[in-house]
Amino acid sequence: MKKIHIIGLGLLGGSFGLGARQKFPELIITGTDSNPQNLKDALTLGIITEAKDTPDADTDLVILATPADTLGEILLNTLDQVGENTLIFDVGSTKSKLCDLMANHPKRRQYLAAHPIAGTEYSGPKAAFADLLDRKILIICELEKTDLHLKEKAYKLFDALNVKLRFMDPEEHDRHLAFVSHLSHISSFMLGETVLQKMADEKNIFDMAGSGFASTVRLAKSSPAMWAPIFTENKENILAAMDSYISNLTAFRNKIAAGDSKGLYEEMAEINKIRDILDLGK
Repeated sequence: MKKIHIIGLGLLGGSFGLGARQKFPELIITGTDSNPQNLKDALTLGIITEAKDTPDADTDLVILATPADTLGEILLNTLDQVGENTLIFDVGSTKSKLCDLMANHPKRRQYLAAHPIAGTEYSGPKAAFADLLDRKILIICELEKTDLHLKEKAYKLFDALNVKLRFMDPEEHDRHLAFVSHLSHISSFMLGETVLQKMADEKNIFDMAGSGFASTVRLAKSSPAMWAPIFTENKENILAAMDSYISNLTAFRNKIAAGDSKGLYEEMAEINKIRDILDLGK
């Protein structure tokens, strides 16, 4: 592997670039970003070695790390530009639409549908760091549709970055992510909005915000440019997750309204079992 091209030089794209350069010092990494400042920062920070709008024909890997609603068009355009020995993979948080788009494409074998479960609440190239992907799970969908020899190029990078591979159907991926990732961000954004609305009347409310509030609302600092497209791209699954969440909130509210301390205790004690599940997954 000698050459990588990254489209989208924010947190994920930037971290792939930094991690790849750390593991393969001789690697040529070109890249581009729709934001001129991001491109400038990526060069300054050493995420890429050269700014280029399009990948060279002999590029080994092209990484697509742009907002979810832009990936389809960029993927199709990039496939037209690369040679037959180039593999393209995206890092988007939704997979079904992309896999459907590529189902009958003549260059389907050159595409790998990937999603690293990694990130922070910060965005942009300055938020990127080389170890972001270390020991993180990376989900691959429809692996069998990618050329055996081409996907070895991606495997070499994944192995060097120490990611844990998991394999999943794209519909299953999108359905599960709606509950364990997308809903979490919506909850955080809405908690932040609720408190900000209250702050309009009571200016000192944040003086009483402890670590519990800070950890719960942390995701509300995430990039709207990234998350708004995710919410619309995975709309059906997210709406189902929100319906379940709203139903549970309503039932919990009703227990509080009724002064049902015993019912509240029993429900929270049951929910405490999630601790064992999360500890098991570490």
